[in-house]
Amino acid sequence: MSTKKTILLLFVGAPLFALCLISLQVYYQIELKSYTGETKYFTVNPGEGFSRINYRLKQENFISNTTLFHKYAKINGVVNKFKAGSYEIKTGSNLREVMNTLVYGAPYTTQITVAEGKNLFEIATILEKKEIVTAEKFIDAAKDEMFTMSLGIPSSRVEGYLYPETYRFRPNTPAKEIITLMVQTFKDKTKELNFADAKNLSAHEIITLASIVEKETGASFERATIAGVFLNRLEKGMRLQSDPTTIYGFYEQYKGNLKQKDLQTKTPYNTYKVSGLPVGPISNPGIESMKATLSPETHDYLYFVSQNDGTHLFTKSYKDHISAVQKFQVSREYRKNRSWRDLGKNVAR
Repeated sequence: MSTKKTILLLFVGAPLFALCLISLQVYYQIELKSYTGETKYFTVNPGEGFSRINYRLKQENFISNTTLFHKYAKINGVVNKFKAGSYEIKTGSNLREVMNTLVYGAPYTTQITVAEGKNLFEIATILEKKEIVTAEKFIDAAKDEMFTMSLGIPSSRVEGYLYPETYRFRPNTPAKEIITLMVQTFKDKTKELNFADAKNLSAHEIITLASIVEKETGASFERATIAGVFLNRLEKGMRLQSDPTTIYGFYEQYKGNLKQKDLQTKTPYNTYKVSGLPVGPISNPGIESMKATLSPETHDYLYFVSQNDGTHLFTKSYKDHISAVQKFQVSREYRKNRSWRDLGKNVAR
């Protein structure tokens, strides 16, 4: 072989050979080299930039080369398309599969159901048990007055506006993001309700009263009747004297037993001590309790007492109320073997 041909071969062949080696190395890094750790979740935080995501992927050994991951994402036009959420990255995933999971995959979420009548503290516990957010962070956000006002709620906390519904959240979702979604759901679900139709009560006061109605009875057919009782008492200037409101005033210290001293302790929620409605909602009412409060039953009842089966006896005079208390609360005969679980037997009432 002539010297000229050898030189030409070196000038052409060597770069081609080097290019082949580089291509093989890139192919190996993208397609063949894989994540060898155990299957686990990687969370892309809201507003997190690509460089930070890239760095954390390398730190957790999901990828082996940040430069290559950046170039590969850039070639595929997805640098700005990583979606917030938690994603399952499986053992054996290569660089391409990791990228596709974070860009095109469905984020992992946890389902929770918030029942009617749950308060913000109970919701916080549910969220913490599901590892979505700590109870402390949720409660702090729910009591953040500036944040509450920014959501259009005329109160110092979001109680009453965390709509009871089934939700799906990703692990480590920020508390304010959760609250914002729940409040928006409240607005969406109640937009057909005309709070302006309420007599002498603002929309916030209607929600406050509905939250009390929700806690006072589990019998749907009693809601409008109980709303009527409380409205009658308000009209006459009588205190509401509601146990659930009093309990809410010290809920974080409540041990499950309401004592006489608790009834005598003044808080903005103790309706044995304060006139009118409490300072705000005590739970998060469902739509039916709000409707019942907007369309209360018209009657002359001023009192009601539990019949120990999930329903109540309604009376017009204090004398009749005391008689009912003696019968259903003091008499062992009427308390024995009776439970709110019997409520289903009374649906036809």
